[in-house]
Amino acid sequence: MDTIDRIERTLDTLRPYIASHRGHVEVVDFDEGEGVLLLRLGGTCHGCAASTVTLRQGIEARLREMVPEVKHVEAV
Repeated sequence: MDTIDRIERTLDTLRPYIASHRGHVEVVDFDEGEGVLLLRLGGTCHGCAASTVTLRQGIEARLREMVPEVKHVEAV
């Protein structure tokens, strides 16, 4: 299983929570060399003040744990 597949599977575990707040998340790009994952937050997540907390403490923390190649997550 490649890195993007593992990222998607990990995000699938988080998507129900995000969807319960009427938001969604999608992978835009992943730079294997730098370990930077670009995500697009949509729905009510887009522009929400709490989205930064969700991104760092929720999404990034889980991804770094489950997919060690991910070093940093950025929203675009």
